[in-house]
Amino acid sequence: MPRLDRWLWHGTGVGSRVARVALLPAAVTFRAASRLRSAAYDGGLLRSHRLPGPTISVGNLSVGGTGKTPVTGWIAHYCSARGHRPAVLLRGYGRDEAPVHRLATPEAIVVEHPDRRIAAARAAREGATVFLLDDGFQRRDVARDLDLVLWSADADRPGWPLPAGPWREGRNALARASLVVITRKAAEPGDARRAAAGRPYAIARLDLATLAGLRTGSPLPMAALRGRSVVASAGVGDPRSFAAQLRALGATVRRLDWPDHHRYRPRDLARIRAAGAGADHVIVTTKDALKLRPLWPREWAEPEVASLEVTWETGATTLTAALDRVLGTSPAAPRTGRHLTYRDAAPPACVVWTTP
Repeated sequence: MPRLDRWLWHGTGVGSRVARVALLPAAVTFRAASRLRSAAYDGGLLRSHRLPGPTISVGNLSVGGTGKTPVTGWIAHYCSARGHRPAVLLRGYGRDEAPVHRLATPEAIVVEHPDRRIAAARAAREGATVFLLDDGFQRRDVARDLDLVLWSADADRPGWPLPAGPWREGRNALARASLVVITRKAAEPGDARRAAAGRPYAIARLDLATLAGLRTGSPLPMAALRGRSVVASAGVGDPRSFAAQLRALGATVRRLDWPDHHRYRPRDLARIRAAGAGADHVIVTTKDALKLRPLWPREWAEPEVASLEVTWETGATTLTAALDRVLGTSPAAPRTGRHLTYRDAAPPACVVWTTP
């Protein structure tokens, strides 16, 4: 069954186009309301409230698929390495970001609550000294000291606003960002640079770093996928890029897409197993693995879990200098090389310095 959002937002058939046109009045209303709200904050008619410590927002202009969770995790690790206790503040809609953050950044305090001020107060009582707003760009009721906006070089360019398309705001909203973080998975470096469009930017490459069995954690060399048939089962914002990363490793890939934040049921597991019956491997994302692991029958062959690694290709010095200004610390000096790398799944969840 195709994903409804992908059919509506990215479909090229007559049905998808008619549905988008039917939603155009709602999309125009949404965009107008968004601009009026932003203007009210710019003009001081609406107030932004301070949290009890340095505040860093990581957000984007669209719905999902840009790499907010791994980039937020990288920043949390960086803050911890600089002597701070980070708190990751989430909206609290019962989605899967919280367990992913708890797995990948155990040193962070993860709090879910729709009111970020309440979440921050709770985290401060637990010892948090710096606050990270995951998906916070549109939360202008909260003041921030650093505003990072992620832009996927792999994703579609801005088009229809919500609900006719995935875009919360247009590209002009980048003007209020401190720094544009361009993420790329399968896109070429040149595509990433063009996406900056003259704004201060950093480029983060999101690579598939490790493969491990869903239950056992048994490692599988990445090279083992070359020439093999793979089912890429993913309930993420951009399953196309996940499949493209696996193809880049030399695999023949068939996609099995699920809605972002999908809650798996027994019949879904049976479908994944059936899809993998004619393939050499079934590969799932870290986010999906957290939900699949407690449900997956022991007698079934286990899928492999692909972990992401964040490596800064361009702008690492600009980003770390901005973070150090917010944290009130002296500039960090890498032990070797000049790129920071973050891995999103255990073992091991880590930040290491690597040579370029």
